[in-house]
Parts: sequence; C-alpha cells; structure tokens
Amino acid sequence: METLRTPDDRFNALPDYPFAANHLQIDDSAGGHLRMHYLDEGPAPADPILCLHGEPSWSYLYRHMIPIFAQAGHRVIAPDLIGFGKSDKPAKRSDYTYQRHVDWTLQVLTQLDLRNITLVCQDWGGLIGLRLWAAEPDRFSRVVVANTALPTGDHPLGAAFESWRSFSQQVDPFNAGRIVHGGTATKLSPAEVAAYNAPFPDESYMAGARAFPMLVPDSPDNPASRANRGAWTVLKRQQTPLLTIFGAEDKIMAGADRTFQSLPGAQGQPHEILPAAGHFLQEDVGPELARLTCEFINLTNG
Repeated sequence: METLRTPDDRFNALPDYPFAANHLQIDDSAGGHLRMHYLDEGPAPADPILCLHGEPSWSYLYRHMIPIFAQAGHRVIAPDLIGFGKSDKPAKRSDYTYQRHVDWTLQVLTQLDLRNITLVCQDWGGLIGLRLWAAEPDRFSRVVVANTALPTGDHPLGAAFESWRSFSQQVDPFNAGRIVHGGTATKLSPAEVAAYNAPFPDESYMAGARAFPMLVPDSPDNPASRANRGAWTVLKRQQTPLLTIFGAEDKIMAGADRTFQSLPGAQGQPHEILPAAGHFLQEDVGPELARLTCEFINLTNG
C-alpha cells in the first residue's frame, strides 16, 4: 500500500493545539503497516474518553474540549483517522473502505487496551465508533452521539447529504478548512481554516477525504450495509447509557438523534439539541459539549 506522510512542519504553531504527538503502528490489512497518530491527554490511570472525528477534520476538532476533560480528571484519547491529520495517508482511493476504517481504528482500542470507554463521536467518528462499540461492547461504559448516524442503506440519505456528496467529488480544490468553516454556525478564523488544511499539502494527500462521502451506505446492497445492520442488532441489546447531543443548525443530520434515542440505554437520558451549533458542533459549542459529557459521566457512574 503506497502511503504519504504529511511533513511535520505543516503542523507548526497551530492555534490552541499544544498537545504532544503519540503514534501506533497498525496493520494496514494489505501486508504492511501504517502510522496512526493520536492524542493522549489527562491522567493515564483514569478511564478514557475516546474522541473520534469525521470528514474532513482531525483531532484538532477537539482542541477546546480536551483541556476540559483533562481538568475534570479524565484521560482523553483522540486519534487521527487514517488518511487524516498526522496519520499516514494511503495514496489510492481504492485503499479506503468502510471496513478498513473500522479495522484500523479498532487497533487503537486493542493496542492501548482501552476499557471503561466513554465514546464521543461525530460525523464519520460515529459511523466508525458505533461499529467499534458493537464489535467490542464490553469495552464501553457510555456513548455520546453528536451529529452522526449509522446508516444501513435501507432509507434515503436525504437531499442535504446528496448535495454534500456531489460537492465533495466535484469541488476543485478540496479545501478542508473551508468545508469545516461552512459547517459551523460561528465560523472559523483564517488560522483555524489553515489548521484544517495543514494535513493536506496537495491533492495527492486527499484520497481519504475524497473517498469518505462515497463510502456511506446508500443502498441495501452496499458493501457496508450488512455489517451496519449487524451492528444495530447488537446495539439494540445493549444497556450502555447513551446520550444524544445534536446541533440545531445541522441540516444533514437533522432527526438522526431520534433513531439513537430508541436504544435501551438512551431511555431517560438528558438528550440535547444545542442552538447556534452546526455540523461541527465541537467548533461552535465545544466547551458546552464537553461540560454535558462530563455531567453525563457523573450521572451514569456506578
């Protein structure tokens, strides 16, 4: 598998990102290895909060939340998905599949032996993270679902998603920072836009970002549909506490929270729809999202 690695100097002096880099060597499922970057902040003995980002962001998305979690006494693990951030980037779009993303990210859980996890997942962080929960339910103590879904291809994805997917394939150049900017209610500074573009020196690094929208199951016979249906079967049996926190301004994910609220562990939980929050609610209301997560942990402890 041919891979690219973003030069380190692309990440110099990013605003509000003082975190130390950590790396894992993971099996690429094609006879080789990939280097996966992750943040590991807060007290090491504490139970972990696993923060999973989506498209086309990276762990920078959680920069306003990580200090709040750490100050509350939680360990925070925030990986960069393969193809994003400081992680290696397979060069061919065909190298990226939904199943590979699940398998690659599962290795973070197994290599670090994460247990008693609080999952915080948004966008593709949910499509992957919820599959991890289904695969290893005993590792998870609670789940926070934010602006995401677990589609099976049995229902239309909606006009807003179809519009985004078409845009993602046609836009030239693919400007990750401007895409994140467009998915927020409060908007980003030029330096923050540049930070989201930092992982992608040129188009050759963007195979993963271009591929992601096309990997969402959109028909019953999609390669990932069966696996996602199987995941739902597992999740419907779990009593794991689950909280939905969605942004009121997210048109793509509108209404998806109600699907998760039908799960057993979601019953009676203080679900939220936050005003003035778009798709990337970590940007718009990151401290509020972190505070609600901490309260949820306290509420469901023991």
